[in-house]
Amino acid sequence: MPENKQICRSGMVSIVGRPNVGKSTLLNKILGEKVSIVSKVPQTTRNQIRGIFTDERGQIVFVDTPGVHKGRDQLDQFMNQSAYGITSEADVIIHLVDANDRVGMEEEELVRRFSDMKVPVILGLNKVDMKGKNISEYIALYERISGKPIQENPRITLLPLSGKDGTNVPKLIDLVFELLPEGEKLYPEDTVCDIPQKMVIADEIREKLYMLLDDELPHSIAVIIENLEQRKGKLLYIQAVIVIERDSQKSIVIGKNGGILKKAGSLARKDLEELLDTKVFLELFVKSQKDWRDSPSLLQDMGYQFM
Repeated sequence: MPENKQICRSGMVSIVGRPNVGKSTLLNKILGEKVSIVSKVPQTTRNQIRGIFTDERGQIVFVDTPGVHKGRDQLDQFMNQSAYGITSEADVIIHLVDANDRVGMEEEELVRRFSDMKVPVILGLNKVDMKGKNISEYIALYERISGKPIQENPRITLLPLSGKDGTNVPKLIDLVFELLPEGEKLYPEDTVCDIPQKMVIADEIREKLYMLLDDELPHSIAVIIENLEQRKGKLLYIQAVIVIERDSQKSIVIGKNGGILKKAGSLARKDLEELLDTKVFLELFVKSQKDWRDSPSLLQDMGYQFM
């Protein structure tokens, strides 16, 4: 009797939600390594980050999108377009919410968009390790917009989870595989992410600056990789420019006697050497560029592609 060959399932899964609900933390927990920048500063993820999970059942291409929020400038508009745009391409949507926060306008907008789509949606009630006291509000939102009890809506699946401690993360992966269509793998089996190298490097530097500066410059920092050169002896030379909006911010980024810049460079270099498996020489510069968040040419230099 012939063996039953396991069906291979493959597809795109979009992780959407407002800033700071834990999308990047969840993606990193699923993959078992860091592919997406994690910070308590809102809107840290500015591009779509694809993380690839592969096992004997098939392949899930997770897309960690920028947090949906009220847009003020071209960068904000880009991030919202990026988050909304990927949902139209997805085979499954994970709508991640912080179950401890009240429902906001961002959730209302997302749920209304989902109601016009046929894609299955997993409502990920994240941070249940912190009690998840507002779960009922999110269920009520879906029920109000769909006009039916959530248990009677076959497209919606509820899943309490914690991206931080891993609660129900294996169950989430099982559920996604059940919902994905049959198909061949989209990437080689050993691929974990498809982020361009320059973007990976820029995000590592930006993450360290967010960590060191805390909330002093939540949205005013950008990083441009101006030179990336493999030199003799497996040394990767990186020249990066940290862009700020005002000259007065330079002293904050550089720090007393250059302390902040040196520390950020040292931390980023250490992580980059481990990530890229090569020795790294990292040179950082700081320059001010007024209203860079509204400059299409500068945003394109940073890797942002508008739809």
